[in-house]
Amino acid sequence: MTRSKNTPDPLPKRSGGKRAARAKSRNGPPASKDASTAGAATATATSSGAAQPATGFAYAAAKVRDFPQKPGVYLMKDAAGVVIYVGKAVNLRSRAGSYFLKAAADEMRTADLVREIADIDYLEADSEVDALLIESRLIKDVQPKYNRDLKDDKTFPYLEIFTREDFPRVEFTREPKDRGTKLYGPFASAGSLRGAIQVLQKIFKFRTCSLDIDEGDEKWRWFRPCLLHSIQQCTAPCNMRISKEEYRRGIARLRMFLEGKKARLLKEMRAEMEAASAERKFEKAARLRDEIHALETLDRRGELDTHVQPEVFYIDPKKGLAGLKKVLMLERAPRTIEGVDIAHLGGGETVASLVQFIDGLPFKPGYKRYKIRRVAGIDDFASIHEVVARRFKRLEDEGQVFPDLLLIDGGRGQLNAGLAAFRELGIAPPVVISLAKREEEIYASGQDEPLRLSRHAYALRLLQYVRDEAHRFAQHYHHILRRRSTLGE
Repeated sequence: MTRSKNTPDPLPKRSGGKRAARAKSRNGPPASKDASTAGAATATATSSGAAQPATGFAYAAAKVRDFPQKPGVYLMKDAAGVVIYVGKAVNLRSRAGSYFLKAAADEMRTADLVREIADIDYLEADSEVDALLIESRLIKDVQPKYNRDLKDDKTFPYLEIFTREDFPRVEFTREPKDRGTKLYGPFASAGSLRGAIQVLQKIFKFRTCSLDIDEGDEKWRWFRPCLLHSIQQCTAPCNMRISKEEYRRGIARLRMFLEGKKARLLKEMRAEMEAASAERKFEKAARLRDEIHALETLDRRGELDTHVQPEVFYIDPKKGLAGLKKVLMLERAPRTIEGVDIAHLGGGETVASLVQFIDGLPFKPGYKRYKIRRVAGIDDFASIHEVVARRFKRLEDEGQVFPDLLLIDGGRGQLNAGLAAFRELGIAPPVVISLAKREEEIYASGQDEPLRLSRHAYALRLLQYVRDEAHRFAQHYHHILRRRSTLGE
């Protein structure tokens, strides 16, 4: 983490109080002035002749031009030197500079902030995840007034660790518990926090499910782990594949990272790796080596938005899953759902999409695209048959866990085509259903009549979300191929 060279301290003491925090800049040009025309303000002099550091909007605008094009956190200050806003950036110069464009002064959500900017500083970070955590700690410690005001009347999101559980789970929450958990936050961006959780889960392999796992309960030895274990993002304490002590060591490492102790954490992990290697515990040493490498290369993992599970406002995922358990008469709510859809390229080439949802939310690393190879012309039934066969034959061959529920876009014909693929492969299918668009009817194997739910039912809304996401993803692939065909790529 690197401090801006332009300031001795990016976190000034709040000795100015509320009056100082409300002070307006008197040294810069009007807030609406565009950064492209703003020059650095000259230093002012006191009555005694001593030079004072220049401040003002123009001064801050010029200062931003020297910011590095790296991840980090920027701190907006008013004329009294009080931090009034903290923000995270993948590119410090670009993101912080956007506040000095005319559009920021005209935008209702940022206009008041822009009028008070008199100075700006930054803290450089190793990656966007590190920047997100630094931003969270600064917001909590400094409590800048505009971080409170620019949240669209929503409660801030937090990362919550249930420390009193045998195998502590990690959750995104806007309603933290009063006791029994460790909170990290608040975070300014819900999307970035969700993305960070997925990135960190690939490294520390913690669980995010709501299962009540008791180490002494033997029933967990026969519990089937979910998809996250198959893709090596969870150590499956639900099946006793990791001891309580080892799992909690992983949570301790996660907490060290969240608390900004990354350098110390890496040092301890390297020492533990070397000790494991010396004791010929090569599997443990290899796992630690991979975790160290992942932590050291966080900056190469792309923007957090590519990992994010989007906010879902029109459904409640938990109620949707509970509703599916009830209407489909399942033994338990389906944790993993896969959705399949077909799209056609100009009446010729056919493509398919497969999307994954975990706990009612999209899991983008599990999305897949297929070019239909064995079907001539337009034949949705044959295309569904092919993609289902290819998907589940591979899962079977690799010994991977099947989803709890497979949703096919279409009616009875599409459902039968999917089920036929399982019969021909000799594979026992998961729960397979289809959802017809016109009447939003649900078709299930073994039922003569389609199931009709209320348009407001949480279960139907969740299925519609999966179906629509599969359709969007298929159309996106279709557009990519059409563009390639048009451009002759």
